Amino acid sequence: MASTISITHDKLSRLIGTPKCPALIDVRTDEDFAADPRLIPGSVRRPPDDPTSWSGQVAGCSAVIICDEGHKLSDGVAAWLRHEGIQADFLEGGFRAWAEAAMPAVPESKVPRRDHRGRTVWVTRARPKIDRIACPWLIRRFVDPHAVFLFVTPAEVRGVAERFEATPFDIDAEGVFWSHRGDLCTFDVMVEEFALATGPLRRLATIVRGADTARPDLAPEAPGLLAASLGLSRMYADDLDQLEAGLTLYDAFYRWCRDATGETHNWPTNKAGA
Repeated sequence: MASTISITHDKLSRLIGTPKCPALIDVRTDEDFAADPRLIPGSVRRPPDDPTSWSGQVAGCSAVIICDEGHKLSDGVAAWLRHEGIQADFLEGGFRAWAEAAMPAVPESKVPRRDHRGRTVWVTRARPKIDRIACPWLIRRFVDPHAVFLFVTPAEVRGVAERFEATPFDIDAEGVFWSHRGDLCTFDVMVEEFALATGPLRRLATIVRGADTARPDLAPEAPGLLAASLGLSRMYADDLDQLEAGLTLYDAFYRWCRDATGETHNWPTNKAGA
């Protein structure tokens, strides 16, 4: 019988990638993490021995605590957080159960270094349209919920990346890892490199690629994404405001890709005399 203070990996997988996903805290020991250095999408590693040192970062949120086997550390850490007034559950079976169920897991080696506040920092060209909104959405929902995005003039991307130790993305420059590759756009590359190639994200990647590379033939939804993206770029003069609005757009496209591709909508025809 499931505990009332735990969550199954099936239920958690439905929350990941959505705005309602709780804070995911990985408290595996260094030894356990070294045995499988991957992260449940959106999770952040924290030390298990002193929850008060980082609990303030999840205050006001709900949290799911993840250890190696589900009770080894996570049960106690979740209890401590609840003592501090934070709604916290632990993941049943821990990371091992997640991995054994073949759920997606992000290789820690692919996640850029974090700043002193534990955030990844990214930089790209200003005035985003499609790829430069889609990629931040993917990062915020599946890699780092607190990621920082800097939008600057194209000529300054390199300099800003060096000055703030930020990771450049979606720029056409030699040596930039996170950018277009052949026919693939940057979103495609991130989905593959972060090991997030689930059915719904692959479908979304095709739509993004069609809209971003003028290939509306790739997916019937691509022209709609292009239209909405260009509309947002006209509505917002501030790139960060546009990003916030774009997150909702991609939330909707993702949920369609995951849950609603078989659904249609028509005007009711069951009226008398119809």
